[in-house]
Amino acid sequence: MGKQYQTLDGFLRNFIEKQHLFFVATAPLGNSGHLNLSPKGLDTFRVLGSSQVAYLDHVGSGAETVAHLRENGRIIIMFCAFEGSPRIVRLHGLGHAVEPPDRTWTDLRQHFPVGPEGRAIICIDVQRMSDSCGFGIPEYQFVKHRPQLPAWSYKKGDAGLRLYQHTNNSQSIDGLPALRWLANQPARE
Repeated sequence: MGKQYQTLDGFLRNFIEKQHLFFVATAPLGNSGHLNLSPKGLDTFRVLGSSQVAYLDHVGSGAETVAHLRENGRIIIMFCAFEGSPRIVRLHGLGHAVEPPDRTWTDLRQHFPVGPEGRAIICIDVQRMSDSCGFGIPEYQFVKHRPQLPAWSYKKGDAGLRLYQHTNNSQSIDGLPALRWLANQPARE
């Protein structure tokens, strides 16, 4: 049977910190917009307090999460135990994106490993935290984080990443505005 929690302390925090993979889901307000579900890894998730979490959002092919959060703030994070006892944990909340020019970026960024800077830090005030059995989730063994995303980011360099993000991360697939800081910087090759 599932259980609801009041804080991200003890068992719940320990479970979350052991996971190598999590899923992020958001949706626009309109009936015709696309829902978004994204897998995340690379040691990018942090519990910041009893009801606050954040993750470092790396450059990707789209910016749906950021766009949806700008529009309505709704977000859910899901963790599945692929090793050990079966369990699923869901964190429902309201989130916002902190971008590199924002005044809180530097303080938040230090919670994450050295590596590609990322395009945003997604901060979430968790309003509902719950778990369920996870009996239907297969058991897998974690081998390692894939090196391709950090290597791709380093190879692109700052100017190449900026140009890529201007092209791919300025708005959602539905045309919603995404990363604010891109509008303030010219795209360069």
